[in-house]
Amino acid sequence: EPYTAPHASRLSRATRRRYGSAHSPGSQTHAPTMAAHLAQGASAFASATKAFNEKKRIGKVHARAVGAVRASADEPILLRAARGEQVERPPVWLMRQAGRYMAEFREYSNKYGFRHRSETAEIAIELSMQPWRAFKPDGVIMFSDILTPLPAMGVEFDVVKGKGPVIETPIRSMDAVKALKPLDDPDASLPFVREILSTLRKEIEGQSTMLGFVGSPWTLAAYSMEGRSDRHLLQTKQVMTQDPETLHAYLAHLAEALGVYVCHQIDCGAQVVQIFDSWAHHLSPQQFLEFSHPYNERVIEIVKAKYPDTPLIFHANGGVGKLHGLKQSSADVIGLDWNTSMAEARAILGPDRVLQGNMDPMYLFAGKDKIYEEVANNVRDAGESKHILNVGHGVVQGTPEESVGHFCDAARASVYAKATAHA
Repeated sequence: EPYTAPHASRLSRATRRRYGSAHSPGSQTHAPTMAAHLAQGASAFASATKAFNEKKRIGKVHARAVGAVRASADEPILLRAARGEQVERPPVWLMRQAGRYMAEFREYSNKYGFRHRSETAEIAIELSMQPWRAFKPDGVIMFSDILTPLPAMGVEFDVVKGKGPVIETPIRSMDAVKALKPLDDPDASLPFVREILSTLRKEIEGQSTMLGFVGSPWTLAAYSMEGRSDRHLLQTKQVMTQDPETLHAYLAHLAEALGVYVCHQIDCGAQVVQIFDSWAHHLSPQQFLEFSHPYNERVIEIVKAKYPDTPLIFHANGGVGKLHGLKQSSADVIGLDWNTSMAEARAILGPDRVLQGNMDPMYLFAGKDKIYEEVANNVRDAGESKHILNVGHGVVQGTPEESVGHFCDAARASVYAKATAHA
């Protein structure tokens, strides 16, 4: 507690005898002198006390700051970078890092269907851990799918080999939207998610960042309006142009559900969550601001109200041409696809925005030297700060496994000049 100086009336008897008292014999001679000395002494004591307390306060603040820095330094590098903290190198992970390019992954994909793999906790945990055991990326992302929450809303889907996602009853009318269920109890409707995330979080033991993910409202709407993968999104765009009210109603429903789902992932152990807008490239910049951006913002708003310190990544496929729109995003990190110039993105989005990406995944076929060269270019263009290294699209089937290792090694070798200077 701050030290309080004693009142002058509590000065010792010796002090009072030395200077006398206004009511004692001979006090008329010494009273002015006594008063002056008392005033001077009290002033000096008060100044010393104030200085002592200020020094003590600064010491406590410094101790708290040092403690916070030490605590932060003990956390995984990707988590720190996603928060916008200065780190010593770019952290690294890869979209679709758990995939068919890995031989041990194919042992499962050849035996089990996609939903069985992603919704059976034991298998999903194993598939999520495979790339971490092999390459030690700075992020471990749970093996799942962006369509996973749809059945909880009443939209069933399957993933058919050679065809991709198939939805037998597409959502194309206001009546269909009104019939959707809210996603209000993920533990009941998606029970495997908690086991997957909580187990993975324990498995990596703070050595890597636990990543969750969801699709954006626009992307989920596009999949479930088409009923299957369609490179032109003809059904969705017909609804968008002829019945925009229905599309907006569906997007609003999805935004609320996805906000709940992201919060659930965080509650289960996710430390960072990425929102994938996989079909953003089907939207013009103006359409993006109308049909994607506001609903992404609603998801972020819901999450930040409950978990304000959990970083969110927003990745838009086809972000080139939408950088000014992406600048309006409230996400902590903006993920860039490989078509986007990292240098241009840095110039438009500013020096304080954390960027993620964005090496063309086809360079993973080019050999070690080229991979190191492209990683160096990417890190340079990002400004050697506020950057999470990733590929600009998912790892392609057939990618040599050793190339993913080279990519991760190149990131670990990319020590920032600032970090070297402070070493």
